[in-house]
Amino acid sequence: MTNPKLEDVAQLAGVSKTTVSRVLNQRGSLSQKTIDKVYRAMKELNYQPNAVARQLYKQKTQLIGLLFPTIANPFFGELTEELEKLLYRQGFKVLVGNSMNDPQKEANYLNQLLTKQVDGLIVGTHNQGIKEYNYEKLPVVAIDRSVNKDIPIIESDNYQGGVLATERLIQKGAKRILHTNGPSSLETPAKKRRLAYEDTMRKYALEPETITIDFNISYDEKKAILAQIFMDYPDTEAVFASNDIDAALILQLAKEYKKRVPEDLMVIGYDGTKMIQNVLPELTTIVQPIESIAKTAVDVLKKRLNDEETALEYCLPICLKEGRTG
Repeated sequence: MTNPKLEDVAQLAGVSKTTVSRVLNQRGSLSQKTIDKVYRAMKELNYQPNAVARQLYKQKTQLIGLLFPTIANPFFGELTEELEKLLYRQGFKVLVGNSMNDPQKEANYLNQLLTKQVDGLIVGTHNQGIKEYNYEKLPVVAIDRSVNKDIPIIESDNYQGGVLATERLIQKGAKRILHTNGPSSLETPAKKRRLAYEDTMRKYALEPETITIDFNISYDEKKAILAQIFMDYPDTEAVFASNDIDAALILQLAKEYKKRVPEDLMVIGYDGTKMIQNVLPELTTIVQPIESIAKTAVDVLKKRLNDEETALEYCLPICLKEGRTG
């Protein structure tokens, strides 16, 4: 079935067309069992509620959805806080969704957000290939991730950040430098940190070594992967971590493995959130301009809401925060 219709969903779910419409528009009193049946039928038929999508442009709910992997992560937590403040000042309400890097959960959130007729979405999740993003000209803005060719990306200068961190370690005398990053198959702007590290290492005739860490693993699994660095690469002189959480874990492990920082091991992180700077003031890190990222995202989203033209990429400057770890 190439173009399933509302009645097809109703027939498969065993309910009336009116019930399907009520589920899509979040109207009336419906049992969770009925709602689940309708969503199962929609998924099986790959039904896209186009009428609801069109309403995104016609009706103003003053509701913006924010969808991030988890606001427990300091970067996403502070970014969400900043976005909420900016949106509130401009008369918007905010609906926050934690995808936990689960594509099915993200798809469910997107369906819920669409059917609640939100005015727009700001997303920063790491999942790809989710069909719910395939509407044209959706009022959606992405932060540090690639969704599709139509959705604008707001990012910090990841490549320059990678160059700055790697050159800093080289200038400090390190030659055996490791880098932690996500899977190379993941097409996100953050991947440019890896490319910058590898390019810079080769520029100085040094051998790059990137340790891949999946976003979808637990804290204990991540710690085990990072601990393996100390066993597999005992001569490592420095680590450029792709985020401050990895950097903090490496510093913790350095103590366990009796490595002095920075004498035996230098560490540079990435993100520079206020929380990490308060908890680990000694950490040398690349600081992302969270306030500027949030402001740009809101400004671009408002343009999308008003059907104004926007660029497809906005790249904001980073800076190095001096610390004693690297």
